[in-house]
Amino acid sequence: MIQRNTGFSNLTAGYLFPEVARRRREYASKHPEASIISLGIGNTTEPLSKHIATAMSEYALGLATPEGYSGYGDEQGNSKLRERIAEVFYKGMADASEVFISDGAKCDISRIQTLFGKNVKVAVQDPAYPVYVDGSVVVGAAGKNNGTGYEGITYLPCTPENDFFPDLSKIEPDTLIYFCSPNNPTGATATKAQLKTLVDFANKNGCIIIYDAAYFAFIRNPELPKTIFEIEGARTCAIEVNSFSKPAGFTGVRLGWTIVPNELKFADGSSVNRDWNRVMTTLFNGASNIVQAGGLAALDEQGLKDMKDSVDYYLENGRLIKSTLDGENFKKIGVEVYFTGNGPYVWAKFPGYESWEIFDLILDKCHVVTTPGSGFGPAGESFVRFSSFGHRKDIEEACERLSKLVLEKK
Repeated sequence: MIQRNTGFSNLTAGYLFPEVARRRREYASKHPEASIISLGIGNTTEPLSKHIATAMSEYALGLATPEGYSGYGDEQGNSKLRERIAEVFYKGMADASEVFISDGAKCDISRIQTLFGKNVKVAVQDPAYPVYVDGSVVVGAAGKNNGTGYEGITYLPCTPENDFFPDLSKIEPDTLIYFCSPNNPTGATATKAQLKTLVDFANKNGCIIIYDAAYFAFIRNPELPKTIFEIEGARTCAIEVNSFSKPAGFTGVRLGWTIVPNELKFADGSSVNRDWNRVMTTLFNGASNIVQAGGLAALDEQGLKDMKDSVDYYLENGRLIKSTLDGENFKKIGVEVYFTGNGPYVWAKFPGYESWEIFDLILDKCHVVTTPGSGFGPAGESFVRFSSFGHRKDIEEACERLSKLVLEKK
């Protein structure tokens, strides 16, 4: 018999977000009268921009005509879209040959691990988006969970005590570093000075940074970098993964991109860009032509305005949630609330409570779904994440319920 990939047997429990959904379904089945509102998974809720949707619709209808039909496209992506991404987001920092179009940031993050294999050392922010760790376990770059994390993973605590920026001295040379800014789940956004420290460390120690910038569009402070390539030296040590999911509402439409600089090399001097091109042409068949038409529309003048308006809507939701969590009922038990206004998540610590415990309490008492911080890593214990993705009326109702929540101080 063929043996199972031991990476899957090393994974503990289920992937975080399906587990949240399972608990919600279980609670709903036992309490059919409950009107449950989700502030859990970061899934967009507002309709697509008509401008962007129309572009996809017209392209789709054109496929029914001889002149409008298109078959396979370039696996690396529509050349016009690659050029437009480079022009709009990376002017002077990257060119179209370094832009690879995909079906989303999460998909790219999982595929990117094939570049480095099972023998690479891995470091992740803690807490962090679960796919960084789970994907590393699946490919064999990490081992079993020892109760405080997976063997082979260097966890870099990012907490209020260190301003959510890790102690880089814990990272060994020649390590793959996963870094997300604005961070999921904490919402913390790295400064230029912090990223310069990270880039200099990576270049000095032979590390490669996988920089997840999927929430870049939420950054409103002009002093904060929206891409790691704003930092001198990043082109020789970093890959950036990005997405249309949150700014354009493409969570179900699926469109993203990855920037792999031509200067980035492996230890033997070979090109990372060339190998990533091989991954995309071998393990991927290109993003949908219809979706890429939507991506082009998102990057024209009207599309950029529409995306900004959409992000502003969610940021206002976040401010409403933060204001609620700053209420007296939460202050009495010492809840600490973190929301920068540059990301879609509100990160809150409930001292004395375990993350899943507070998840269950809020679900039971308020019928509101959150995401337990421990699911993002050991340093997330006692925190929960509140997502600002939701219809305004649902956000307001959830805030009303939360404002009446009474918990004991521990």
